[in-house]
Amino acid sequence: MKLPQMGPAFLVTAAFIGPGTVISASLAGANFGFSLLWALLFSVIATIILQEMASRLGIVTQEGLGENIRLACKNKLLKVIALILTVSAIVIGNGAYQSGNILGASLGLTGIFSDIKLFSHISIWPLLIGILAFVILIMGSYKLIERALMVLVGLMSFAFIATFIISEPDLKSFFSGLFIPSIPSGASLTVIALIGTTVVPYNLFLHSSSVSKKWHSPKYLNEAKKDLYFSIPLGGLISIAIVSTAASAFFGKNISINNAADLAPALKPIFGDFSSIFIAVGLFSAGISSAITAPLAAAFALTGILNLSKDLNSYSFKLIWLSILLIGVIVSSLGYKPISIIWFAQIANGILLPLVSIFLLWIMNTDKLGEYKNNKLQNILGGIVVMITLLLSTRSLMSAFGML
Repeated sequence: MKLPQMGPAFLVTAAFIGPGTVISASLAGANFGFSLLWALLFSVIATIILQEMASRLGIVTQEGLGENIRLACKNKLLKVIALILTVSAIVIGNGAYQSGNILGASLGLTGIFSDIKLFSHISIWPLLIGILAFVILIMGSYKLIERALMVLVGLMSFAFIATFIISEPDLKSFFSGLFIPSIPSGASLTVIALIGTTVVPYNLFLHSSSVSKKWHSPKYLNEAKKDLYFSIPLGGLISIAIVSTAASAFFGKNISINNAADLAPALKPIFGDFSSIFIAVGLFSAGISSAITAPLAAAFALTGILNLSKDLNSYSFKLIWLSILLIGVIVSSLGYKPISIIWFAQIANGILLPLVSIFLLWIMNTDKLGEYKNNKLQNILGGIVVMITLLLSTRSLMSAFGML
């Protein structure tokens, strides 16, 4: 069977498999075993439903979701509200998540080479990772970015799936957790985290804009679908592998796992240096791939909503992604744990996800798409995803405000 040509959906996979996903998936497996795998299966299906719409929108209209939201909002008040919410959520959310991406990649390098300090207390890795992301983005070549992410996602896939195989999971518990939904006591926030790190609103902007750069006619819709149906499940498989590895290694064994930093050293006595290196490579690949796509997604989204040039070489496009990248490098280099910023990003994400999903569903039913607008089944599936994301976002917002 011929594999589909890798395309824009690979950027989506690279974006949602970041350190946040690694942390959430590790904690889910360590604390609840295989019982929450169904949440990842739902996340993959929901992501495919929404990203297919975003992809179709970008190819048919040759405009990203940002442009389509701006053009669809004829009412001035609605346009201002949409603009303020989108801009604030993307800038704050991507800036906060970018620091986590860089810290995650730094953790991976520390696991391989140990930490190297500048000025006695500042790690050198965030700066080097920021420079690497800058070099890839400043080249201004979509194909270069796409190929770099293919390599990183390939490394990440190999690292986490190989570690999953080494861990020899209980297959009965694995398939039970994957297909039989259950929420153990105290697991509701973990379910929200697993879904929230997979169904990411800025990926809708990233995907709709990137497909319009690669494919210029509706005749390529099937090619875009093949790209989507291969890349998104691959990302889900990586997440499932992380949960299963943590479940096999830590669940029920009284080993404390608080964050991704505990994952690599905790595996060392069980699987040896070989598995520890796999985890470190996976963390680095997850961090650096998301560190490239988060600024890129912010630039696509904001240039579209603000009616600026979305050419990768334009000054406005470069200024936006550079701002997000600098925020991430500075925050991650200070050595702080930006918990309050990440909680604020979660609030922004909670507001943005159902909002963007509703806008997307609305636009996909306009006459602008002609014969390519949503059919009845697509609307039903999209409506179900919107309702669930709205419920989850409300729960997430309530939790976030309770923590402030």
